Amino acid sequence: RGILSGLEQRGSELYVEFGQQFIEQFPNDPMAAQVNSNVDRMSRLMPGSEAPDIANSTPEGGSVALSDLRGQYVLIDFWASWCRPCRMENPNVVKAYNKYHPKGFEILGGSLDKDRNRWLQAIEQDGLPWKHISDLGGWQSQPASGYGVSSIPATFLVDPEGKILAKNLRGPALEAKLAEIFDN
Repeated sequence: RGILSGLEQRGSELYVEFGQQFIEQFPNDPMAAQVNSNVDRMSRLMPGSEAPDIANSTPEGGSVALSDLRGQYVLIDFWASWCRPCRMENPNVVKAYNKYHPKGFEILGGSLDKDRNRWLQAIEQDGLPWKHISDLGGWQSQPASGYGVSSIPATFLVDPEGKILAKNLRGPALEAKLAEIFDN
């Protein structure tokens, strides 16, 4: 899984690089505006970039923002109750949370659910003790849109200063990255 995450990261970097070259060489091409939009979005979400702040409603009716968690390592985990791969990954995320939360690791779960009851049931069934947000907007969810999420599960690991460290870490890749941060 670590290899796949690395390939995905390198693919994003290459897209940005080639997209910028395309725009420079063919500024009047009809595709240039779309490529420019994609390059801009992907550049803003590359490791080393400032993580876009997101805020939304909690299951309890309050509100949580990513910026509220500044000073901790935060995994933003976009998921949904109806997403089988997300639900299958949840035990790995719970294990990582239980191991590293006492050392300064937090998770902000951003749900793409539309049904509040299903969202709350999944949190309870999967035993997800971390912070959760959702506007119940499904794929049009504001937090997910801000991160260009087009498939789930999707994760972004953010450092205590608010910079993106890595994207789409799951299973052993998540465990390895957290061990690198906290166990050294």
